[in-house]
Amino acid sequence: MSLPNTIGSRFAFTSFGESHGRCVGVVIDGCPAGLNVTESDVQKLLDLRKPGQSIVTTQRSEQDKVEIISGLFNGMTTGAPICLLIWNSDQRSSDYQKFRNTPRPGHADYPAFVKYAGLNDYRGGGRFSGRITAGYVMAGSVALKLLGETLGIRIVAYTKELGGITADLSKLSSDEISENRYSNDVRCPDQKVAEKMKELIVRERGRGDSLGGIVECVTTNMPPGIGEPIFSSIEAELAKSIFSIPAVKGIEFGSGFSGSKLKGSENNDVFVKSPEGRVVTKTNNSGGILGGISIGMPIVFRVAFKPASSIASAQRTLDLSTMEEKELIVPGRHDPTVVPRAVPVVECMTACVIADLAIAGGFIPRVLKK
Repeated sequence: MSLPNTIGSRFAFTSFGESHGRCVGVVIDGCPAGLNVTESDVQKLLDLRKPGQSIVTTQRSEQDKVEIISGLFNGMTTGAPICLLIWNSDQRSSDYQKFRNTPRPGHADYPAFVKYAGLNDYRGGGRFSGRITAGYVMAGSVALKLLGETLGIRIVAYTKELGGITADLSKLSSDEISENRYSNDVRCPDQKVAEKMKELIVRERGRGDSLGGIVECVTTNMPPGIGEPIFSSIEAELAKSIFSIPAVKGIEFGSGFSGSKLKGSENNDVFVKSPEGRVVTKTNNSGGILGGISIGMPIVFRVAFKPASSIASAQRTLDLSTMEEKELIVPGRHDPTVVPRAVPVVECMTACVIADLAIAGGFIPRVLKK
């Protein structure tokens, strides 16, 4: 049985901390020696995930200033474990005391209470809070730099759909998508659609409700041959890591579920030679993966996020101390949708998986030559 708070085998990280504990962070093990990493490298991505940035996110005010505790010497990774953390500073734990015996609908309060016999840290969801994804971003920022400097791999995620409003990206180039995605509050490359998404979020937040959506992720410059079938295929490892992000309820690769409605002649990707002499496919319904192994085409997948569970509207729940139904109103500062802040998290978890498989496949050495 694998360790429940650790993911990866060659490039692995262990997540620690709770939403209202002293800090959250990660310990990365297996990062090659010789990679130049700075706190500013990590901070750039953390700033994209941190709370309190706009009206469409929680107003919890956290600086999320990263500290690298170990694993670097003279600005370079040494091959030793790298510990990164941020300190929590804006906790309002009293908001959660009343939920000790009244589990919030949509949250992990009840199963966590049962599994740990009531000893779990329930404040803000504890280990089940989206706050722990700050650690995912810390690990992913290192993986992104490793992949970019060694293999030229680029990972771009963005909001594809929110509250049923879908972006049309067919007229945008990959560079435009990458440049536009962080230019608005909802992280959608389609600027006109982004405004509609924001208006919907604000409206539903005013009604005491929340929204879900879909994040799409595209990885380019992937060399063919990455992936360790059968049980460590790219899809298997990505699915495991992506489902470790709170609020994720689905993932599909390439043509995904829509491909099930096609014929084989329509869904199969035909191999051809590119102008540069490489083996490519005319279409990419496979999402860049066949047999669990990269084929050199972009890896494309989409992630479904459920509506944020904490809403201002009154809901019904059960008082576990009396086993009687009661009304519940969740106070506090919550995201009306998790989708915009999830975009960098999806990118970073993807980077960790691909870095792990690339090292396992011999694509990245244990010591980087300068």
